[in-house]
Parts: sequence; C-alpha cells; structure tokens
Amino acid sequence: MTFSIKNIISYIHAKPFGSFDDFIIENISIDSRSLQNNTGTLFFALKGQNHDGHHYIEQLIHKGVRYFVVESLPENCIGKAQFLIVENTTIALQETAKYYRNLFDFPVIGITGSNGKTIVKEWLNYLLSPDYSIVRSPKSYNSQVGVPLSVFGTNENHNLGIFEAGISLKGEMLHLESIIKPSIGVFTHIGTAHEDGFTNPEEKIIEKTQLFINCEVVILQKNDSIEKHIQATCFTWSFTDEKATVFGTIGEQKNGITNLLVTYNSHTFLIEIPFQDSIALNNVMTCVTTLLYLKVDTAIIANRVRNLYPVEIRLQAKKGINNCVLIDDSYSSDYQSLKIALDFLEQQKLHPKKTIILSDIFQGGLPIEKLYEKVALAIQNNKIDRIIAIGETISKYLSELPNVISFSSTNDFLKQFNTQSFQNETILIKGARSFNFDEIVVLLEEKKHETVLEINLDAITNNLNFYKSKLLPNTKVMVMVKAFGYGNGGFEIAKLLEHNTVDYLGVAFADEGIELRKAGIMLPIMVLNPENSSFNAMIAYDLEPEIYSITGLQAFLRLAQQKNINSYPIHIKLDTGMHRLGFEETEIDTLILLLKNNNFVKVKSVFSHLAASDNTDFNDFTQKQFDRFKRCSEKLISELAIKPIRHILNTSGIFNYANEMQLEMVRLGIGLYGVGNSKTENENLQNVSTLKSVISQIRVVNEGESIGYSRKFMVNEEIKVATIPIGYADGIRRAWGNEKGYVMINNQKATILGNICMDMLMVNVSSINCLSGDEVIIFGQKPTVNEIATTTHTIAYEILTGISQRVKRVFYKN
Repeated sequence: MTFSIKNIISYIHAKPFGSFDDFIIENISIDSRSLQNNTGTLFFALKGQNHDGHHYIEQLIHKGVRYFVVESLPENCIGKAQFLIVENTTIALQETAKYYRNLFDFPVIGITGSNGKTIVKEWLNYLLSPDYSIVRSPKSYNSQVGVPLSVFGTNENHNLGIFEAGISLKGEMLHLESIIKPSIGVFTHIGTAHEDGFTNPEEKIIEKTQLFINCEVVILQKNDSIEKHIQATCFTWSFTDEKATVFGTIGEQKNGITNLLVTYNSHTFLIEIPFQDSIALNNVMTCVTTLLYLKVDTAIIANRVRNLYPVEIRLQAKKGINNCVLIDDSYSSDYQSLKIALDFLEQQKLHPKKTIILSDIFQGGLPIEKLYEKVALAIQNNKIDRIIAIGETISKYLSELPNVISFSSTNDFLKQFNTQSFQNETILIKGARSFNFDEIVVLLEEKKHETVLEINLDAITNNLNFYKSKLLPNTKVMVMVKAFGYGNGGFEIAKLLEHNTVDYLGVAFADEGIELRKAGIMLPIMVLNPENSSFNAMIAYDLEPEIYSITGLQAFLRLAQQKNINSYPIHIKLDTGMHRLGFEETEIDTLILLLKNNNFVKVKSVFSHLAASDNTDFNDFTQKQFDRFKRCSEKLISELAIKPIRHILNTSGIFNYANEMQLEMVRLGIGLYGVGNSKTENENLQNVSTLKSVISQIRVVNEGESIGYSRKFMVNEEIKVATIPIGYADGIRRAWGNEKGYVMINNQKATILGNICMDMLMVNVSSINCLSGDEVIIFGQKPTVNEIATTTHTIAYEILTGISQRVKRVFYKN
C-alpha cells in the first residue's frame, strides 16, 4: 500500500496545517501502541465515546511518526509534525479507504449476516486461492473502522477481494458498502446478534441488505423475507426448497463426515464435508453456491471442500512449558494478520525475550521479494529475539536477518525439537494450516485437563473504555487485579492494562504484587491488605502499601528509618462508614502528628471505600461518606501541605456517582470483568469469561435408577445422561446442581442432575443431539455468572473468584 498524502487532502476535505510536504503513505495506523508505527505511517487520531487518539500524538512523534489526521491541533506538538485537520477523523479514515479502493478494479465479494461471516470468508479464501490472488479482511475486521483497515491491505497484484461487513446500528451499512463496493454479495445467516440497535428483525434485514445495492448477484439461503429486500439477482441454496438455485440433500453422516448431494442446473454431484453440525453445513453450502456462481468445476469443488477445516478466528494466549507464554495463531499466514499478531505478541509478552515461529507467507499479492522485505521489516520493528523460519521460501528470504533458525518443514523442526530450548519467553506461533503448526502448539503448551476458562481481552478493553468514558480526561484509573484478576488471570490482564496505559494496579496482598513484578509489570502497584511482615518484600519489589492504622504506619516508618529510605510512597485509607479498614475521623490528628515533618514516606494518595455505591436507595449515606472523606482528606492536605491523589469511587461508584465524586482517581474492579450491579450497567458491558468443558461420556439410564451421590436424582423414565469433567473442586457450587442449574450444549440447555461431584457433574441430554467430546458451556453469555449467583444465593464475585487455578486460562483477541 503506497499512495501520496496530497492525493487525499481534497478527498477527505482536510485543511493542512503549516507548510505541508508531500508524503508517500506506507502504513495507515489508528493504534498508538503498535510497534509498526514509523516514519512511513499516516496516523488517524480517532475519537470515540471511550477513547481519543489525540492524547497519544506526542509519544508517536517520539517514535518517528510525522503525519497525522486530527480534529484539533494537539498542544505542544505544533511544528514537530504535519497535520491534516478534519471535522471527523473516523469519517476521514473511511473516505481515505474509499479513495484507495477506487484505485483498483476487480471483483469483490462482500459478506454480511448475523453469524458465519468470518468462517465463510476464510473458507472462500481457501477454496478460491488456487485460482485468484485474494485480499481479504484479516481476522474479523468488519466494523466501521475494521473495514477501512482491511481495504488498505489491497495491492496491484490482487484480482479478487473478500471483505466482511458487520453492523449494529441503523445507517451504518451504507458507509461500509461505499468502501467495499462489492460486485458479489453473500448473506450468511440472520440471527439475534445486535438486535438492540433495531426496532424489529425486518429493519435489521433491510439495513444489512444495503451492502448489496450495487451487486450483480447475492448468494444466500433461500428466504423470501430477505430476498424481497434485494434488488440484485438472488442465487440461492436450500436443503428443503427445491425452487432454490442450488439444492442440497444431506446423506449419510458418519465419523465426522457428511455426504452431501448437490443439484445445480439439473446436474447432481456428491461432495464429502468434514463436518456434521448444521451450522457448518450451512456455511459450506454458502461457499459451494458461491463457487458454482463463479463457474468453478464441480469436481474441483468436491476435491477442495473435502479438505475444509475448522477456522480459529481468534488470537489466543496460552500458558506454555518452562514458564513460557504462547500466542497461538497456527492457522493462517499472511502479511496483514502477521502485523496484528505481532502487536498482540507485544501486548501479551511475559518476558523480554520474544520468539516467533513462522511458516511461509501466503496470499500476499506482492512480488515475493517485496513481500518478504515487508515481513522482515515488521519482525525487526517488533524487536524479535529469535526467528524460527519453517518452509523453504521463508528460509531463503529471511536468511540475512540475525538470529534466524531455518527448517525446510514442520517435520524437520519437530525432529530436532528440544523442550529445554524454550524457557522464560513469549512465543508467537504463526503458520499456514498446511504446515500443521498445531503440532508445535501441542508440544509447547502446558498440559492441563480439558476444562478451560476463556478470557476475551477485547471485552476487557471495551469494559475499561466504558468506565473511562464516564470520567474527565485527566482522572486517573486504578484497576483491581487482586484475587488472580477476579479469577480470570493475573499477569495477562495486568499486561493488557499496562498496554492500555491505566495509572495504577491494585492487589490484595504483597505476594500478588511480587508475582506481577516478576512477570515484568512496571505500573505502580498498590497493596490493599499489607501485613507488617511483608513490608520488607514490598520495598524490595517497589510495591506501595495501603496504610490503614496507627500501628501499621509506625511499623512501616520504623522499617523505612532502618533502611534509610526517603519519600517512600504510601496510601492512606480513611474509614468513612464501611467500617472494615482505615483511619477514623477521631484518629486524623494523631495521623497528622506522625506524618508531619517525616521524610521517610510520601503520601501518594488518600482514599476511602463506599459501602453502598451499588444501591442508589442509600444516596444519603453515600453522600455522608463522601462529605466525611472530603473533610478528613482536606484536613490532611492542609496540615501536611501535600497534594495527594484522592479516590473514593469503586466500580458501581463510577457508574452511579462519577459526576459528583470522581476526584483525582477512581478504582475499577468487577466491572472490568463484565459484571455490573444493575441491569443498565450490565447492558453496557461485554462478557469477559467463558468457562468451557467437554462431554466425557454419554450413557442411557433406565427408569428406577438414580444419578450421582446420595441418589438425589431418581429417574422416572429412560433418559440420556452426559458426564462433564468439572465439579466443585473447579469452583462449580454444589447449590447449582439438583436441577437448579444447567449448561449449554450445542446451543441447548442441559439440566444438571443430582449432586455436583468434586470433579464431575451429570446433565440431561435426552433431547440434545450430541457426542462425547462435544463442547459444553458452563457459563458465559448463557448462563451468565449473575444468573448462577442469583440462583445459588451469592454474588458474581464469588462465582468468578471461585474458579480453581487448576482450570487452564486461555486469553484471546478477535
């Protein structure tokens, strides 16, 4: 991607500031944290409800970026860089993408729908790549920002585009249509996703079909309620309606294979599909119908479809052997997704040492020398310490880079694999599917049982930004990562928060903070429940104690004096009505006497905790707490002549009282992890944690038999029972058993039967089509942790923090 900045000035209605030089754009960026930002970057300072890219311009200038699209000139940066001033930077990004898209003239497939967009895109890419040089959306880049970034991946060697478009509000699709400009439309499936943005399902259909207003044809499952809104020719498929253009008959299903008879133009041919579930079959039929429209020979279709594979669309961070962290992206290898994976590697790195295991790069659309030149530059920008290149082509073109180890094939690498070669490092594993890098992942991944807690890092970022949107720009944010990140994970979440430039981390005990320091976390860390015996260790690891009592303060002062420490940061906790920890108002004078003229410590912050911020029925009490806090903190500030950070708002406090009480800092806790304390609050949060397991065994149990310990469930008719390898030792409360709770299997509820065991639970699957090894959702989108908490008479905190650390955590980013 290269084009001149002067080409777009009039196109995006920009006003250049100062004497403006022309500039060849090599990289478009909206993320200030990316290590790909350099002198060839044009940075768009996007402004949203929860973020503002203008805040990071000065640090980008230090990285070498010189050209910015902005809505206002940033302070202290005039004369240091070149600026294009526009009314709206998001619209300017979209308009730039339109300009760039218009430089190319080749067929483009535009995909929309509620579900299946990314799967269909990836499968079409696989099925058509032998015939075309394809540019496609990386991962699931289908939003108002993701689509423009996808289009910028186009170059002059591409001759087919495949882009997906996702919308959540009325009026969004026309923006995406004008950027993608599809000539062929694909409608995957209409479902319930994003229904909140529309008054009814038909309104959502009308909005989605705006993607097809200039298409020559639209490919979709035959559906009159959708087709009536499409002006283009409809090229349809169906398993039930023989009037469809393409008709499929599902045949034998055995050993994970489905035989499918496809009839088109009075010709019938057989294909074998390596899936049996209905969702996969629907997506395959969408792809087959698209290939038939493109006049691909039926024998070729049958041969290629036979080799389709499950698509992993997420970047996953996993625990590896020998204290390593693995970034698993072992199913694709193209330049666009490589840049995304490298940014994720930097975000999640546990150790300074970074290794990448990389296969040959495919679908670049560039001459091979140019492609690998860009790959080498991206790797060098990210300061990768060790490069393991697998494949004859990549080995040849990266041979001049330092620290490259080359293997001609994955088998060659596996033959020489040594577990001791990988220790205390972060490893990105990125390879085309044909290289079978999943075998490398298996070797490097720490072995635990099949139950996993998946943590959505995108959701955490969304929730952080939601609460930040309620704050003034200069208000600091402390995020609580105590109790193993509320059960989700410690270091990995802390690393994400550091990447998102929060101001402080909060932990309960010193050992939690020490582990974060050992993992390389550099943010200031406050310890909320420090024991006097841990003060020495806290000083050694640069941890800042909460001081809540006279005896605790005296003990820390004695230690500071012994060590001859000057101005060590401490945080003074005031008890304003919670009556848990903290100095009471009657102790303030004594506290002042101890701190006055004392150079051993520095009061970094003064804070308190609201007892009832989650319940606005207690507004009067909360106001009394705040008034008491202001009175006491102002006395400390005045008497000690200090300027500490003050903070009193927790998660619910931010949501309910940010306008009146945010002061200089707030403390964000459970809300970060997707759990609010009201319906309105929860509607703005995204689910972070999904606990998954698998079916171990399925059996038929006859009438008169019983299920589980103490025969708590008696069988009154023949039923089919599945056993799931998760129990109360993993954190599943026994009160959720005995038909009160359920799990989800293949999108259907399976009621829990009898008592939950230590390591297992049993569910009724009589009406569910399922097999041993099928995935089971214990909680996530459904059931939610709030639902489980309500049924078991506890709170969501207890559900999340109760998940045992023997359950493997997998962190992912879409």
